Amino acid sequence: MAGRQVRLTDTPKRIALGDGRLLTAFALVTPEPVARVIASTDNLKRYDPMTYDAYLAKFPALADVTDLGPPSADLSAEGLLSVAPDLVLLPLWLHSDRNSEETLTAAGVPVAYVDFFSDPVAGLPGALRVIGAVLERRKQAEAYLAFVERHMEVIRQRLADAGPKRPKVFLHARSAEWDCCWSATGKVGEIIAFAGGENIASGMMGGQTGQLSLEFVLGADPDVYIAAASSGASRPGDFPIGEGVAAADVQAAMKAIRSEPALGTLTAVTKGNGHALWLFFFQSPTYVIAIEAMAKWFHPELFADIDPARTLAEINATYLAVPMTGTFFADMEPAARP
Repeated sequence: MAGRQVRLTDTPKRIALGDGRLLTAFALVTPEPVARVIASTDNLKRYDPMTYDAYLAKFPALADVTDLGPPSADLSAEGLLSVAPDLVLLPLWLHSDRNSEETLTAAGVPVAYVDFFSDPVAGLPGALRVIGAVLERRKQAEAYLAFVERHMEVIRQRLADAGPKRPKVFLHARSAEWDCCWSATGKVGEIIAFAGGENIASGMMGGQTGQLSLEFVLGADPDVYIAAASSGASRPGDFPIGEGVAAADVQAAMKAIRSEPALGTLTAVTKGNGHALWLFFFQSPTYVIAIEAMAKWFHPELFADIDPARTLAEINATYLAVPMTGTFFADMEPAARP
């Protein structure tokens, strides 16, 4: 993914993760995703604690994995060397700071880049194939990639054949810690485009995410509003969605949006075309579920037969070592008539 070639002299048995969320990608191709992980950054535990707890409940050895702190350019090569890994997997966005890579390589520790965020759609095959090779689960990685491609091709082909008008979409990344209005752009925002929508944040900001002004959002007046979050409401004021979250809690949070003085006036909200989505789909090999959900929201007649809940159930049953249980997408219920 970084234009490098990595050669391993033996099967890695002590893997350090520079992105804790990679554990959930391991779980797609092996029934023992924790077995070879000896150290990890804390972003899965910190930002998606309910998913972390689900993995911990099934694999108690996760508690013994060394905590490397947050994933950042300051990730210490010395700290990584202290746990004696035989392979370090880093997210691609750390490739711009080569200090850790150079120090580890000089010490004889191979480094590979695996990333599901920088370019979710185009980057999935390469990233999962690296993981399949590392874990000696190439066949399982290819099976999952074929599954995703079958589902993606349905969306791709129907949009190409029908050429429908694309609705304006605002994906609002909600957190109690963030002011309005953070959204996806760049390659991350292309998930919205793939599903047949026009992302109002496209081209507005550099990088993959950024903050739109509330005035801009109100002026754009999107046709579709998507509240996206990832914490499971671990902090007061967070939007609840994700692992272990009840559908009723998500509905209550979406109902509250109608009463917000600004966003509640958006056409998408007043007409009931508001939805909720687990934000970590944009950083996960399971993003096909998000694309199916959004395709139905954007073009309900064209994709009436598409069922993202069925797709999630099949991924749980066939691939994931730790099934995803909770609420990961939802529709805003119609406003009560006076």
